[in-house]
Amino acid sequence: MNRINLAITIIAAVFLLMAFTTPVKLETYKVDTELSSIDWIGRKVTGKHNGKINISSGEVLVKENDVQGGSFTMDMNSIISDSEKLTSYLKNEDFFSVEKNPTSKFVITKVSSIGNQRINVSGDLTIKGHTESITFPASVKKKGNSLVAIANKIMINRAKFNIRYGSKSFFNDIANKAIDDEFELAINLVAKK
Repeated sequence: MNRINLAITIIAAVFLLMAFTTPVKLETYKVDTELSSIDWIGRKVTGKHNGKINISSGEVLVKENDVQGGSFTMDMNSIISDSEKLTSYLKNEDFFSVEKNPTSKFVITKVSSIGNQRINVSGDLTIKGHTESITFPASVKKKGNSLVAIANKIMINRAKFNIRYGSKSFFNDIANKAIDDEFELAINLVAKK
């Protein structure tokens, strides 16, 4: 009889604890596409180019002031560079093939704190239908109903996304016309509750 009473007491305690414990829910912050931006830098043997890509949508999931997940979509039609000719070229088949792939996407798969409002963000980046996992540090600040996340010097290897034009990794005879396989991103994400 004592075992039955003990089991009933434990079950009752668990249900009582569950009744008075309110689970902390995830809060969703929508990315403000007007205030958010992505800057890029591409380097080649003879110099570099830079430009921007617009974010078309996204959200950040927060639990007790900590980022838990989220995603954002980039409008590849919006890509611009410091050269009008290059802007047009980036949209064709040799680079981002924008007509067939009008968007790229980043989905957060893991977040870990590294202290002082800094986190390591891991996620899946999809460009031209190819998905690769990347990790980078970011700073996150919450101000009222807004969240600002900034990440700089995110290095992306374009060859992994089947962007091979001018790559020394695939073409040996291009000499001073070589374009670095890695390009750099800087993300400034503003999201609101």
